[in-house]
Amino acid sequence: MRLSFVALAVLILFYHLLPLDLMPPRYAGPDLLVSLCFAWSLRRPDYVPALLIAAVMLLADLMLGRPPGLWAALVLLASEMLKRRDRRGPETTFVMEWIAVATMLMAITLVYRLVLGLLLVPAGPPFLSLMRFAMTVICYPLVVVLSQVLLGVRRMAPGDFDHAGRSL
Repeated sequence: MRLSFVALAVLILFYHLLPLDLMPPRYAGPDLLVSLCFAWSLRRPDYVPALLIAAVMLLADLMLGRPPGLWAALVLLASEMLKRRDRRGPETTFVMEWIAVATMLMAITLVYRLVLGLLLVPAGPPFLSLMRFAMTVICYPLVVVLSQVLLGVRRMAPGDFDHAGRSL
């Protein structure tokens, strides 16, 4: 499943790099890679270890021309916080999960823009960041459903074991 995560990430990056439209975009689409990372982190944390998330997101930073490491570090921190939150709490509903993901995404988006502003790096219009955030939150349920239906990434049950045979 780790290989499946990397393959999906590479497929998403490949799509982003295709020259489908030669005009500058008027709207920002969802960040499917972050949605995928958060969905898999909450459902099966053993499929997406921290080093894999860091490597995939750093590759995305390099390929998409973002400042290397900043967004990768923020997504890594957010996904680890979501993993820890999910392990501590009781069984949560999907709405609670969705709110947690939206909150974490808003926090890392704001920190990202704040750091870019402090370092005087052009970050683009704030409206596009807000639109990307909203589109990512809206598309999160679709990513969860597709991950569950097509790839079988389901929430862990109390008796599940990881790949090494340890209880989760």
